[in-house]
Amino acid sequence: MQYEPSAEQLLDAIAELLEDDVLAAVPDALKHRARVAGNLARILERQEALGPAATAREREHLAALAGGGGGEDTVELARRLAQRIRTDDDPDFQRRAWDALVAICRDDLAIAKPGHDAWEGP
Repeated sequence: MQYEPSAEQLLDAIAELLEDDVLAAVPDALKHRARVAGNLARILERQEALGPAATAREREHLAALAGGGGGEDTVELARRLAQRIRTDDDPDFQRRAWDALVAICRDDLAIAKPGHDAWEGP
């Protein structure tokens, strides 16, 4: 059972309070810290909303490239993939690895710094 309000809704309320009310009321010496606190609440809000799906996609990408059998955690899969990237010079593998790592970074950026996830590289 999910309690109401959700963690995402609570974080939104905290961020709004900090951004709309607290920031204007605090002394100049504390304004930066209030902005940082509001931004952290927004990051946590996006983590709550987007994080589970991003984590699942990351694991799928890593397992596909590192040859995961299903029981490894993400750290182990990432370690194995890093080793394979260092030693496997197959252009097809390198391209698939690049695409997967870009997708993982986009998911991370969508949480940490929305807008930066729209990068279009080579």
